[in-house]
Amino acid sequence: MSEVRMPQLGETVVEGTIVQWFKQVGDEVAEDEPLFEVSTDKVDSEVPSPMAGVLTEIVAAEGDTVEVGAVIALLSGDGAAAPSPPAATPAPVQVPPEPGPAPEPEPAASALDGEGTASGGEGILLSPVVRRLIAENGLDPSQVTGTGKGGRITRADVESHLSQHRAAAVPSAPPPPSAGPAAGSRPAGRDTIVPLNNIRRITGEHMVRSKAVSPHVLTAVEVDFEAVERVRQARRADFKAEHGFSLTYLPFIARAVCDALHAYPHINASVGDGELVVHNYVNLAIAVDLDFQGLLAPVVADADRKRLVPIAEEVADLSQRARAKKLNADEISGGTFTITNPGQWGTMMQFPIINQPQVAILSTDGIRRRPVVVAAEDGSEAIAIHSVGVLALAWDHRAFDGAYVAAFLDQLRSIIETRDWHAEMS
Repeated sequence: MSEVRMPQLGETVVEGTIVQWFKQVGDEVAEDEPLFEVSTDKVDSEVPSPMAGVLTEIVAAEGDTVEVGAVIALLSGDGAAAPSPPAATPAPVQVPPEPGPAPEPEPAASALDGEGTASGGEGILLSPVVRRLIAENGLDPSQVTGTGKGGRITRADVESHLSQHRAAAVPSAPPPPSAGPAAGSRPAGRDTIVPLNNIRRITGEHMVRSKAVSPHVLTAVEVDFEAVERVRQARRADFKAEHGFSLTYLPFIARAVCDALHAYPHINASVGDGELVVHNYVNLAIAVDLDFQGLLAPVVADADRKRLVPIAEEVADLSQRARAKKLNADEISGGTFTITNPGQWGTMMQFPIINQPQVAILSTDGIRRRPVVVAAEDGSEAIAIHSVGVLALAWDHRAFDGAYVAAFLDQLRSIIETRDWHAEMS
């Protein structure tokens, strides 16, 4: 008998919700055949079976939220079909009538013991993740239309309900002046309480740990992007027509970063137990904004083996699927160096927080047309208008010193300013 466990679904993900089982107890399963679908705040993924055999027991039912590493099913490899388990009646659990802080994640429950779902309202079955959303937002589950199996309310149903009602909501009027607010209360309608969702809480915890673990230092350089800008202007129309997305500065920077990391490999590393683990490959993580609801950093694997256009294509694809929650677990883990790109909003310089256990993260800030001094071949100087921006590196002082970082950034700047980018595009 082999145990099927909840897989690791990203470096900061600690639990997942079973959305759907593709097999039932007694069904034969082939190795790598899709076995179940799991949802987290970051990824919705189909998970393949780790082995061939017969599904003998489903430990975590559809709708259950279980921790990473918890047993969710049992497989036998002898090919003998197991009898279907008897149906169970879920244990009733009352949904709290008032919103409150999110409860701690519940342990995995057996589909046989009736604890896989909970009942709220008038016999409405709710998964732990849905019950948590309903409690956080003070909803009446009987008012939410369920589209899941058997009319069950899904997370998407709750989010859709909240979205519709937020759009129609009108803030309540403040109390009459003569009444006055009660002691310790706030006038109604002046504040909006927005509960932190899981991705905000998890991101916060991860960032606090990073600041506690790594002595953060920021080093920045100004870069003349005029050589890149000339290629962008010359190729942008044809590139968008061919590839379906715009040619931004990001793939040029990413391509240059890969070469600079080869010259300064300790920046492409992780801190271990009293050691620096230097990676001989570049898995480039690119931070993606999820409609201001959080950040995700999908990974361009082996980016150092790819030229500019394939990098641009992969970044665009990963970003699109990140926002649609269509990435798989492998695509958001294993990064060795991270780029965050706030420059699209015109930032001057940002001090990012290191994505542990990496030792550095690069912020690509706003690029603007500015007057610069340029030197001619004869040594004379003139003023010209170029595209100029700042690249800022946050780094872990345990791994190296400032001189090493300064040399890396100087190399990165030199590559961006002097490379034949027309040849790179061909």
